Amino acid sequence: MSGLDTGVCRLLGTRYPIVQAPMAGGFTTPELVAAVSNAGALGSLGGATLGPDELRDAIGAIRRLTDRPFAVNLFAQLPPPEADTERVAAMQAVLAPLRAELGLSEPQDVPSAPSPGLVEAQLAVVADERVPVFSFTFGTLSLEAVREAGSVILGTATTVAEAVELERLGVDAIVAQSGEAGGHRGTFLGSFEDAVVGGVALVPRIADRVSVPVLLAGGIMDGRGIAAALALGAEGVQLGTAFLGCPEAGSTALQRSTLAGAADRTLVTRAYSGRQARLVRTRLVDAIEDAGVDPLPFPLQAMLVAELRAAALEADRQDLLFVLAGQGSAAIRELPAAELVATLVRETEDAIRRLAGR
Repeated sequence: MSGLDTGVCRLLGTRYPIVQAPMAGGFTTPELVAAVSNAGALGSLGGATLGPDELRDAIGAIRRLTDRPFAVNLFAQLPPPEADTERVAAMQAVLAPLRAELGLSEPQDVPSAPSPGLVEAQLAVVADERVPVFSFTFGTLSLEAVREAGSVILGTATTVAEAVELERLGVDAIVAQSGEAGGHRGTFLGSFEDAVVGGVALVPRIADRVSVPVLLAGGIMDGRGIAAALALGAEGVQLGTAFLGCPEAGSTALQRSTLAGAADRTLVTRAYSGRQARLVRTRLVDAIEDAGVDPLPFPLQAMLVAELRAAALEADRQDLLFVLAGQGSAAIRELPAAELVATLVRETEDAIRRLAGR
């Protein structure tokens, strides 16, 4: 246990320095979050797509299932998206043949931006509920209220410059999101293209520049990856894709099958939501990538494709899915969350012993 007894454990109040990544869109259910926390790691709720009342209800559901620390994650406020009717029509034309395959009529409504003030309302709920750990991505936020509420604060960085800025803002730890990571890129300073940095290169440089603990997120699926992260200078890890195989997660059997069969077929693309995200390459992704049509700005693209995504799941059409995934997704294991945490711990301890020659 000594190799896993890091400063992150003491900071988060957990037994292990393992964080289950917050995945918005219903994947990190209260049941998954609570099961991970009960197993000694930190469960995280992806709350960015929830309205204030839904967010409060989800926090309440987690608390009914665990008395251990857990996290809630939100997206930083982004500039209001704009998309003219011609741009929307061009993307609808790309999607039209695929929609027809699923028996969907052409959508009539142009997506509208989310209501202003959503992030502020979500933050107010997090502060009011005194959530043990608060994490955020996509930029920076006003942290005073959650700090006064006693939350430990984690910020996401994809570059050294972002990590330095987050430390300046007063976060308690930094999640270093490497280029291998699945889901949306957290980049907020500089270009996305320059911020797809592998974990082996990213973590030591961030750890050398900041004084707060660093957690590596990206491509970790087993204890060997956790041991490697610790060797690189991280004091903890964050795993997302690995937990999508748990029965407590909100993933479907079709999505889990897609992850298991992904091999090396992931890419970073704006096709899903308008913001760069790593996901499994499918026929749907290729159709958008190859069309030469610029996706709508985040999150309008995700809103435009939402009906198609739902219909593809209903019809068991793996070729028409969007599945966010890290580069290690083919190593996914279908294990209950508590068993997965215990397995990760055992594998990490075994890897550390091997490295020590014991």
